Amino acid sequence: PFCHIFEACFVALVTPFPLYREQDTINQLDEGPTGDVSLEAVDEYAYPDYRGKACMDENGFVFSIGEEFTPGPSACPCLCTDEGPMCSKPECPRVHPRCARVDTSQCCPTCKEKKNYCEFRGRVYGTLEEFKVSSCEKCRCEPSGEVLCSVSACPQTECVDPEYEADQCCPICKTGPNCYADTSVIPAGREVKIDDCTICYCTYEEGTWQIERQATCSKNECQHS
Repeated sequence: PFCHIFEACFVALVTPFPLYREQDTINQLDEGPTGDVSLEAVDEYAYPDYRGKACMDENGFVFSIGEEFTPGPSACPCLCTDEGPMCSKPECPRVHPRCARVDTSQCCPTCKEKKNYCEFRGRVYGTLEEFKVSSCEKCRCEPSGEVLCSVSACPQTECVDPEYEADQCCPICKTGPNCYADTSVIPAGREVKIDDCTICYCTYEEGTWQIERQATCSKNECQHS
């Protein structure tokens, strides 16, 4: 986007001295013995008007039409036009919030130095330092000053009744692999007689329980006591 400095502002740019009426200016000039004032004397003291011809910055430097210059403390360029300075206003990238030293000598401010540490939950960690905030969550201080965290992925348990320990992230099978036989939990790896007519078992091969939560059951000839 561009913005024009309107004529009123432009007059201030090209005329650093206070403006007076022509008659006031003439009265301030030294008059001769006869009180006559020559036009040459007026021209000698009159400040030139550059409107429509050039642009002047606050230091009195004059720039021709089509020339670029940087007025004031800003490092953003302006283009001198016959309507006055037309100054660009670029969209500058956001300065990192953890920037410790900002360079404002350019049109857009830039970060010259970032903090070499991260602050997280009231504690300070060095760049690339890894730390745990819980038994399941591990974090790292990135060079950008941000803290990235990841949650541990727990493997599927080999039981239907896993339990959590206070110092462990993932649940464990305290009684070993098992599965459901109807509403009962039976151990894996061997046949279990549920009643006089039903025998069930959980599939368990080479130390790995095949993911079957329900036992495989078969009906045998019932034995009555």
